[in-house]
Amino acid sequence: MASLCVGNLHPNVTEAMLFEKFSTAGPVLSIRVCRDMITRRSLGYAYVWFQQLADATRALETFNSVIIEGQQIRIMYLKRDSETGNGGNNIFIRNLDRRVDNKALYDTFSVFGNILSCKIVCDEHGSRGYGFVHFATAEEAKDAIEKVNGMFINEKKVSVTFETSDYDIQEDTQEDY
Repeated sequence: MASLCVGNLHPNVTEAMLFEKFSTAGPVLSIRVCRDMITRRSLGYAYVWFQQLADATRALETFNSVIIEGQQIRIMYLKRDSETGNGGNNIFIRNLDRRVDNKALYDTFSVFGNILSCKIVCDEHGSRGYGFVHFATAEEAKDAIEKVNGMFINEKKVSVTFETSDYDIQEDTQEDY
């Protein structure tokens, strides 16, 4: 069995809508849109289970960053912490041009390895100028940091580091490097 997590879903997206889209990649075993236990409103993500890993991979490659109900979805493999390592696989990218979206970030970093998740942080005005990429291995993350840190993406010099909880995002998004 192969599982995907589909994020950034519009609140109106249903299991039936996702089934219609994802079943074109291969046989879908099950789909669950995660909902608030009390209000039953969508939490903005869903799980899609395929019988074959090849079908899940095809779905991820085909549908990652497509627009459903006006929102660009994000797809990642669903893996337990024991399968993905101890957390040294996450990188933080700051000083991103506000025009860089999830797909552009994914395309930039996918050359370094298998990306499990990728996200530009946004608010009601759009990109906040930073994002995160979670690689399958720490070696892939380290390679991406070494090769992209200090490079220009859309005429802005980016800073790429391992993700930590001790950075000041507000300051990071205001300065050019």
